[in-house]
Amino acid sequence: MRNAANCAAQRTLEESAGSKWLAKTLGLLLLASGLSWQAEAAAVQGKQPNIVYIVADDLGWKDVGFHGSDIQTPTLDKLATGGARLEQFYAQPMCTPTRACLMTGRYPFRYGLQTAVIPSGHTYGLPTDEWLLPQALKAAGYRTAIIGKWHLGHADPKYWPRQRGFDYQYGPLIGELDYFTHKQHGVVDWYRNNKVVKEKGYTTTLLGDDAVKLINESDPATPLYLYLTFNAPHTPYQAPREYLDRYAHITDPSRRAYAGSITAMDDQIGRVLGALDKKGMRENTLIVFQSDNGGTRNAMFAGEGDMSKIKIPCDNGPYREGKGSLYEGGTRVCALVNWPGHVKAGSLVAGMIHVVDMYPTLAKLAGASTARCKPLDGMDVWPTIAEGQPSPRTEVIYNLEAFRAGVRAGDWKLIWRTPLPSSLELYNLAQDPSEKNNVAADNPEKVAGLQKRANELAATMAKSPLLQAEFKAMLERLHTPPALPGEEFEFNEEP
Repeated sequence: MRNAANCAAQRTLEESAGSKWLAKTLGLLLLASGLSWQAEAAAVQGKQPNIVYIVADDLGWKDVGFHGSDIQTPTLDKLATGGARLEQFYAQPMCTPTRACLMTGRYPFRYGLQTAVIPSGHTYGLPTDEWLLPQALKAAGYRTAIIGKWHLGHADPKYWPRQRGFDYQYGPLIGELDYFTHKQHGVVDWYRNNKVVKEKGYTTTLLGDDAVKLINESDPATPLYLYLTFNAPHTPYQAPREYLDRYAHITDPSRRAYAGSITAMDDQIGRVLGALDKKGMRENTLIVFQSDNGGTRNAMFAGEGDMSKIKIPCDNGPYREGKGSLYEGGTRVCALVNWPGHVKAGSLVAGMIHVVDMYPTLAKLAGASTARCKPLDGMDVWPTIAEGQPSPRTEVIYNLEAFRAGVRAGDWKLIWRTPLPSSLELYNLAQDPSEKNNVAADNPEKVAGLQKRANELAATMAKSPLLQAEFKAMLERLHTPPALPGEEFEFNEEP
């Protein structure tokens, strides 16, 4: 009996050693094959990367140093130099839809958030039957935190970040607010873990402080997902005196404050990187940075504040128009990825990537399951970012709404405005990235093909709760008393 037990124990030891050898061998084979080796090797070694995903608000494509701006962004410039610039990275034309894309890996027309943003007075939010990125990462063992702007539902707590997969939350639920009073329309929009916080300070600095504190208190053994989402440089254009003084040479006050707010954000990102270094987490931390849409060029899309006396300061470089539009200036955004030892320093990724792609890409790197997701529009683009492989994405849906569509296949982009008088615009972005030459009349087959694709997708489009609410309000106004003059009205005109 003793000999049998000893033999069984010996076989167990041999099997265990064999399993370890097999796991190591598989890891080496995956490394050699280049088939998503970072994710698989991390899974074999049991080491998941920390993820710090940083979002700027309404940042102009050119308004960073690495795109040639005179605005000082040394931290972002260093991240770009040490990592990959994503030069065809697409977001949605406005804030809420882009953030929804990141959280779901799905285009917003799938669930009704394709039109504009969630206004401060509205009560809808990102549908709760969507399985969000923080939920997937939390299930994979991550500590999840949002520090900064949410803007995916504020009127009902069921839409709030803590109820959507985030262990920790700090910052505004809506997003457009005074940088110093933290108010919008006289109401404080500043929360920590579902409770209103009344405190003093410049929002950008407070967000940086909280991110540093979170990192300092983190256990390096537990992977961290930090969604750090600044309200800078969104309206109102505000910056502390020290940052305004740095740009004293800029005569326009809006541009001066806008520039100051960008540099202030850059400084706080630098503090976050410093905290990661000090904690020994930086080498295993993937940094992603993007703007939520292009810089504002049209006052109609600047926000809920009064823009009548303000000169809009954003610069989207060679790209046409800006936030709210389907042109490249509204959708092709400033973006980069940095992860020491995993992303080649100084690389430039020219292939198409859409923000929906970040969900499956990050989930795979983290070893997180997407089984509970609805069908994803996103694709794993890590081989494109880290290995220079061609992008698997050949199509971009800029947006689909009841009144317009923007669809790209390869180099061809269609903008289709459907209200009468309807209009069709076709651009070859390889030849005309600034969208100056509408070649629709010369390419009827390309137009027809892209229209067909837009119509196919539109047939599956969810209704917009914003448009439904506004139409309902219009119908209610039809039942108000007639606006006729009262008895005190005097007819002074001659008969």
